[in-house]
Amino acid sequence: MVKETLHAAEQRMKKSLEVIQSELASVRTGKATTALLDGIKVESYGQLVPLKQVGNVSVKDSKTLVVQLWDKNVVANAEKAIRESGMGLNPATEGQTIRIPIPPLTEERRREYVKLVKRFAEDAKISLRNIRRDAIQAIEKAEKEKAITEDDKNRGKKDADSLTQRYEKMIDEAVAKKEKEIMEI
Repeated sequence: MVKETLHAAEQRMKKSLEVIQSELASVRTGKATTALLDGIKVESYGQLVPLKQVGNVSVKDSKTLVVQLWDKNVVANAEKAIRESGMGLNPATEGQTIRIPIPPLTEERRREYVKLVKRFAEDAKISLRNIRRDAIQAIEKAEKEKAITEDDKNRGKKDADSLTQRYEKMIDEAVAKKEKEIMEI
């Protein structure tokens, strides 16, 4: 009973970790990465679709992204979506290709991104703590119903705590790495 509860909690914690990793990947640093454009949606034939579904996104060099669109009817919408994404990008169109120079970050913008990254981390940690709380409640309920012993309950609580600490440490490491990338000039 305790093992199943902890296993389910760990699966949920892995999902939380995956979510913050994808959020961190979408935060702009000074370098060009295709993940920057992951959140951009483009209107294509009356529907909003991810940019990746209407063209190829690639890195030309450390300061330039290139989007090769498959349909010329989508070019204007894609350019508009990139420009209005709030990332300060200024795309240049050549036929069905959009070149996106990645401007260097100002010191103020870097600090804003670090704050954003820390907010992502705090949200992820809150999620972990909620998962831990749910697991402990399930373990305590099992003990009340005499499905497990008090020793099993105490061991389960300790295991839930150590699991939470392990995932919080992984989040801290990912955030520290991203902060270093952001502040790098």
